Amino acid sequence: MQEFNPADYRVDGSKKFDIKKAKTRFKDIYDSKEDYELMQQEQAKELDELQSMMYAHNRYGLLVIFQAMDAAGKDGTIKHVLSGVNPVGIKIHSFKRPTETELSHDFLWRTNQVLPQRGTITIFNRSYYEEVLIVKVEPDILTKSQRLPLELTEDLDKVWKHRYSDIRHLEKYLYRNGIRVIKFFLNVSKEEQAERLIERIEDPSKNWKFDEQDVEVRAKWDEYMDAYNDCINETASEKAPWYVVPADDKKNMRLCVSKIIAAELKDMKMAYPSPENGQVLDHFIDVIKKQNG
Repeated sequence: MQEFNPADYRVDGSKKFDIKKAKTRFKDIYDSKEDYELMQQEQAKELDELQSMMYAHNRYGLLVIFQAMDAAGKDGTIKHVLSGVNPVGIKIHSFKRPTETELSHDFLWRTNQVLPQRGTITIFNRSYYEEVLIVKVEPDILTKSQRLPLELTEDLDKVWKHRYSDIRHLEKYLYRNGIRVIKFFLNVSKEEQAERLIERIEDPSKNWKFDEQDVEVRAKWDEYMDAYNDCINETASEKAPWYVVPADDKKNMRLCVSKIIAAELKDMKMAYPSPENGQVLDHFIDVIKKQNG
């Protein structure tokens, strides 16, 4: 079992990221199935306690973004990592194909509607990063579906440059307002993805997960890897880092994600509020007891 260090997966812009060198599998951070289940329970309890403190402290919010290729395990990771956290302090938003209303607004509009409140953790399953990932690989989405003025799409390289800049400024703005942002890229290998897609076809209980478009996207694997590489390099920062997590082993990935979120929460200067005068609260103990008659 290897020791876990969040810094091993952190990309904060301090040095160039190369997706070709990023691992999709790593040594187990658990000893056995029983050990994994115990660690998961302990992590869930820790996250619940930290989130409860965040809710009571009510000064910070946390935005956690998950990006990945299809079948990398975003849904399962979110489900397992947050299963023990009080749902009152959690919001989860899954962004699918934009609606007509969303396409009639700027590219950050639909996600800006649901940014975290103070005291809460908001999860984005896909996010505004789709605008520099799938839209970059499929630029017809930009030029035809998003209906931008023609003069703004004549130079596509400039479009991506501007969008990276807009995203960086948004995340800096959020940090300055007490909303922390962390981004996960669940890095699954092409071979592992193939096995999972085939399993979705062969297992009737998983047929609903399969989308023909997954195969079309897979055909442009190298283009997507280039898009992720550019995206991570352009938007990674100390205040809003990316975490590139190996995703070929789901158990390791889930523990890794859970530990990183816990580490980020611990980094916040949080505490349970305490009354200015403890004597005032003590007085109410007697009052409550007397109310019992």
